[in-house]
Amino acid sequence: MTYETSDSQVVPEAGRTAASGHRPRWNKVPELTVYFWIIKVLCTTVGETAADLLNEKAGLGLTGVSVLMSALLAVVLVVQFRTSAYRAGVYWLAVALISVVSTLLSDNLTDNVGVPLETSTTVFALILAVVFVVWYRRERTLSLHHIDTVGRESFYWLAVLFTFALGTAAGDLVSERLRLGYWLSATLFAAAIAAVALAYFALDLDAVWSFWIAYLLTRPLGASLGDYLSQPSGDGGLGLGTVVTSALFLTVILGTVVHLSATRRDISEPERPTVPAA
Repeated sequence: MTYETSDSQVVPEAGRTAASGHRPRWNKVPELTVYFWIIKVLCTTVGETAADLLNEKAGLGLTGVSVLMSALLAVVLVVQFRTSAYRAGVYWLAVALISVVSTLLSDNLTDNVGVPLETSTTVFALILAVVFVVWYRRERTLSLHHIDTVGRESFYWLAVLFTFALGTAAGDLVSERLRLGYWLSATLFAAAIAAVALAYFALDLDAVWSFWIAYLLTRPLGASLGDYLSQPSGDGGLGLGTVVTSALFLTVILGTVVHLSATRRDISEPERPTVPAA
């Protein structure tokens, strides 16, 4: 599904930029096309399977793998912030790594620290709410068409991180408490996303909140799909294993990102505000 985020709140700095003769700022996130949602779901699946794979095969333990992947994510985010415009490869690498790190974060809290899923889900939800409140109070807009300053980009990636973390914890909570199984869980979350899309297109649900709700729900959807494909048949999965599942989805992600880099179908033009006549 494709969402057009609201641009009703526009900050005056764009006009000052144009008036001073500087080039317009470029939005640092892709357009919300069908490609966006496909890659997003695939990244969440890879986040689930890759986290399990690294934990099983790397020999570093859950904490060691978490530190390693967090350091790698920090490096990629530095590169992302230093780019002057949206770059498909860097952006989606950051999303994939956030998916892995958020899964490891939730697993650490549950397995190593013993935090109940109810508690971690509540805490992540509160943190995400705080991010949105502070973001809006400082910038007066949550529009994805205006991720064009360091401050807005910082809030955006914080929101992405905690939607992944919340989606991981909430998805595990639902699957463990309700014992629905991987396939039924995936169907449930897909139906929830379809309901959000219907509310947006038919009932005029706010565009920004439609996006973030759907974005949050893709995390448990992708995790359920990943578990269904990778887990043994005796546990309700297809038994492909984490290696095959991760490799398969990474290949599709890479192919799609290369396609977008070549066609530039997910790139928006910079906003060029009209300068009043002298």
